[in-house]
Amino acid sequence: MGASKGNRLTWPQIRTSNEFRGRWVALDHARYDSRTAQPVEGVVVDADEDLVELCSRIQASENKHCAILFCEEAPEVEPVSPRMPTPFPPRSYTTH
Repeated sequence: MGASKGNRLTWPQIRTSNEFRGRWVALDHARYDSRTAQPVEGVVVDADEDLVELCSRIQASENKHCAILFCEEAPEVEPVSPRMPTPFPPRSYTTH
């Protein structure tokens, strides 16, 4: 069940779709989160691994006002990675 162009999709759906991962995606009617300015959803009108090719096709099409975003893999949410050092060592409190 791949996401197809022309459908309104949420950005998380787009990011987790094998069809768009690692490609530039042209979104029309994009809606953004007002706090983070991150895309929330939109209609995928085109996608390509080559940004120049995608922009050329968009300019030649009727979809002149698209948002073009890179679809990287959605980050895996991990609690706290044991590999990452903590910025400050934990303090030991002693009472005398």
